[in-house]
Amino acid sequence: MKAYVFPGQGAQFPGMGKDLYESSADAKKMFDTANEILGFSITDIMFGEDAEALKQTKVTQPAIFLHSVILSKVLGNSFQAEMVAGHSLGEFSALVSTGYLSFEDGLKLVSKRAIAMQKACEQNPSTMAAVLGLENEVVEKICNEIEEVVVPANYNCPGQLVISGSNKGIDIACEKLTEAGARRAIKLPVGGAFHSPLMEPARAELEQAIGETNFSNGVCPIYQNVMAFAITNPEEIKGNLIKQLTSSVLWTQTMQQMIEDGLTSVTEVGPGKVLQGLFKKVDRQIPTESASL
Repeated sequence: MKAYVFPGQGAQFPGMGKDLYESSADAKKMFDTANEILGFSITDIMFGEDAEALKQTKVTQPAIFLHSVILSKVLGNSFQAEMVAGHSLGEFSALVSTGYLSFEDGLKLVSKRAIAMQKACEQNPSTMAAVLGLENEVVEKICNEIEEVVVPANYNCPGQLVISGSNKGIDIACEKLTEAGARRAIKLPVGGAFHSPLMEPARAELEQAIGETNFSNGVCPIYQNVMAFAITNPEEIKGNLIKQLTSSVLWTQTMQQMIEDGLTSVTEVGPGKVLQGLFKKVDRQIPTESASL
């Protein structure tokens, strides 16, 4: 079965999407529509050279979403998904690309999500850290023992788990995880503790927006971050999207489940090749590629 996967925050780069804009009238129309919906010219930032401007959460998330979704739409009939998944933000790209959400509704939700997450970060200064070379169970146990807020956030691949929490909690966790034998436990340059209880204000804000948005039946199952198995019911999908902001991204488990369900190849739709690399950490035999026109 052919899987399409969609990257999350961190995959952005200056100039992203400019080639799409210049080579396809349909892509140009969608980018122009996005500028109107967002109320600012995101294309100026995406196509420009200011990497710092692109790192703002309210810009980064819609930018990656637009790059991924517009590419999938421009592919037309050659986009033949039998299963899809998206890493964090990428879940919204996957839902639009497979018809569960309209382009306009998806972009509005992504923009609201980004702004709500930014506000939550400002309310609760917090951060994340990558932990390399430890078993998941060891990381989970150490996180549970710390009195500060610190939780597993992204199960990226075997031996790579990102934790999320208060600044103090992450400092304590990095020290304890290093003592426990982690190859590295290093803080990440992110704005806050994504996929942790500290995102509760953003989850509550997004819940209302998702509840008011129309979801349809999609063309294939989506493997959602909070469940890591195939879902097709629009109401279930909405519930899982709401939970996603404060729950762990079960990406390792998602990849393993897709393989178990018959995955034969992976196409990454959007900027970068991060997800292809993660699949290779699970099974080096799986053919992977980047989507291209």
